[in-house]
Amino acid sequence: MANGEFRPVYHPAGHDNELRAALQDLRTGRWLAMRDLLDRTPDWSLWTQRTQVLGAVAAGSDAVQAWLTEEPGSVAAVVMRARVAVERAVRANRAGHPSGQELWQEAWEACRSAAHASPADPVPWVCLLALAQLDDDQRLAEHRLPPPGPMLFPGPWGLLAEADQRDPHNREAYHRMLQFVYACKTRGTLSAAVNFVQWASSTAPAGSPLHVLPLYVRVERYRREHDHGKALDLHWITEDAEREALRALEIWYHRSPAAARTLLDLNHLAHALWGALQFAEAAAVFRELGPYFTSLPWAYRSRTSDDPGGAEEVFVRARSRALAADRGSGRQG
Repeated sequence: MANGEFRPVYHPAGHDNELRAALQDLRTGRWLAMRDLLDRTPDWSLWTQRTQVLGAVAAGSDAVQAWLTEEPGSVAAVVMRARVAVERAVRANRAGHPSGQELWQEAWEACRSAAHASPADPVPWVCLLALAQLDDDQRLAEHRLPPPGPMLFPGPWGLLAEADQRDPHNREAYHRMLQFVYACKTRGTLSAAVNFVQWASSTAPAGSPLHVLPLYVRVERYRREHDHGKALDLHWITEDAEREALRALEIWYHRSPAAARTLLDLNHLAHALWGALQFAEAAAVFRELGPYFTSLPWAYRSRTSDDPGGAEEVFVRARSRALAADRGSGRQG
């Protein structure tokens, strides 16, 4: 491979070594490590992250159902049942599977059961927000409530408020709301997404991952409107793009604990700083990522966006450029 011997790897657990061990067991159908991990998860933010990753893997097995059979009174197992049900429903609807509607209903009921079993937990409400994107016609009343501010859209604001009440500025909750915007047939515009993320980040405290949301919308705009094969695209070096990248660096990255930063957010920040030619700043983020990367947003800068190898190539090229510039400036190599 060009750019030396460095080869990035993707792992859903990233730097979370405890989660990685639990996933390894889960992939063999064992659930005890998952139970023990969730039992010692200290806060709602990490709980949300871990249940999301575990749910995506557990959706391919009956491990959570086996857990519930053995421990029917486990609140964590009830929450994980909701995670698994939502993951299956979203996958089925995305694939146009005939069982999509039935799985959607099962997932909705599982979410309501989880909300009843764990009333202080934001995850059941985050899961309901994930299901909202399937209602792209906004047929359900809870998906077309009046917005909390001007320039916003009718949507599942009540669900977002429930998640916010339990874990203010919950990262996944706001990302699920953004997915709802994209999926909505009548309001799935970039302007609606821009208005939403500006509103969300304007109300978030320093250190909140919501300050990274504008970077996601800029990537989505590029995906929709630009030719992925362009060698140079002014989309990434405008004053707005540079300002968004540096704002996320200052207000989120520099003011948040490293353990709270997700791989996806770090990849979007590294990508934005690299795209805005802020190489020295990008280098610090690449160093924090270590060996890990996510295919998005890098895949959108490759010749074929569905080619994992292309995403890896762009990531390695960007990383090498940033680290070389940083070394040239006399900073840490």
